[in-house]
Amino acid sequence: MLVRTISALIGAPLLLGLTYLGGYYTAFLISVLSFLALWEFLRLGERIGVKAWYIPVFGASFMWLLTVFWGEGVWRLPLLVLWLLVSLGMFALTYPEFDLHSALYNFLSMFYPVALMSHLYLVRELPSGIKWAFLTFFLVWSTDTGAYIIGRSLGRHLLAPKVSPKKTVEGSVGGFLTSVGVGLILWRSMGGAPLEVFLGLAVIVGITAQVGDLFESALKRSAQVKDSGSLIPGHGGILDRFDSFMFALPLVYYFLVIFKF
Repeated sequence: MLVRTISALIGAPLLLGLTYLGGYYTAFLISVLSFLALWEFLRLGERIGVKAWYIPVFGASFMWLLTVFWGEGVWRLPLLVLWLLVSLGMFALTYPEFDLHSALYNFLSMFYPVALMSHLYLVRELPSGIKWAFLTFFLVWSTDTGAYIIGRSLGRHLLAPKVSPKKTVEGSVGGFLTSVGVGLILWRSMGGAPLEVFLGLAVIVGITAQVGDLFESALKRSAQVKDSGSLIPGHGGILDRFDSFMFALPLVYYFLVIFKF
C-alpha cells in the first residue's frame, strides 16, 4: 500500500504538470505513455497467441502521433484506413503464418493504446483545454474511487464475474454517481460553461471509464496475467493505470467539439 501511495504521489503531479504546461510537454507525455502502453499491449497479444508486428505497428503509431501533434487532422482518417488495409494485406500475403486474429489485433494495437491516448493532447489544445483535461482527470479518478469504496462496502451483485470477480453492480452505480457528484462540485467551483456540459461530461466519464477498465481486465484475463506490466510500482503497467482514461478521453473531446466548448 505504501509503494502504491508513493507512486501516486509522484505520478499524479507529473501527469498534471506536463498536461498543464501543454504544447511540447504534453506531446512528450503522450508519446511516452502511448509507446509504453503499445509495448504492453503487443506483449499481452503474444501471450494470447498473436504474432506482433512490432516495427510496422510502431511506425504507424509514430505517424499517427505526428498528425496529432502537427494539427493535421485531415490526415488521421486516411491514415487509419491505410493502416487497416495494410493489416489486412499482411494477412493476405503471409497467411497462414499470420492469421486473421493476429492481423486484427495488430490493427487494434495502433488504435487502442495510441490513438485513444492521443486524445489527451487534442483535449488540451482546445480553448480552455487545461480546464477540460483536468476535469477529465478528476472525473475518472472520482469514478474509480467511488466504485471501489461503494463496491467494498455495499457490493453484493457481481457485475462481470468472469472478467473481474471483485467488481459489483453496486460499485459501478456508486462510481457513476460519484462522477456526477464531482461534476456538480466542479461546475460550482470552475464554472465557465453551463451545468449541462459538466453533467454531460460526468455521465460520459462515469460510464466509459468503467467500460475501459473492464476491457483491460478482459484483455488480461485472456492473457492470464494479473497486470499489463510492472513499470509503475504498486499499480502495474501503463495500461493498468490509464485504461479508464483511454476510453473516456475521445468521447470527452468529441463532446466538447460538437457542442463547441
